[in-house]
Amino acid sequence: MRLTAHAVEIIRCVAFCGAGNGARVWLYGFRLLDDMRGGDIDLLIQSSSPLTIMQKARIKIRLEEALQSPVDVLAAPVDEPQTPFAKIALSGARLLT
Repeated sequence: MRLTAHAVEIIRCVAFCGAGNGARVWLYGFRLLDDMRGGDIDLLIQSSSPLTIMQKARIKIRLEEALQSPVDVLAAPVDEPQTPFAKIALSGARLLT
């Protein structure tokens, strides 16, 4: 995984602030591959209630400012069926929280 412990802590704090303390944050995509370079930070945030577009936008902006890297935020309520893309993302994802 190509994130520092400090970056993971920032992600956790911003996600909890924006989605609630019970949120689960998953990292998926190229940042999981140690032998790759670059790439944005792909996150899937699971929360007890659906996140609004504004909540997702705030989380994305705060993370990009703090991490100085592009971030993609996918949100999915825990109790609802996963979309096909969320299923694919979660299949190889790593839980950060």
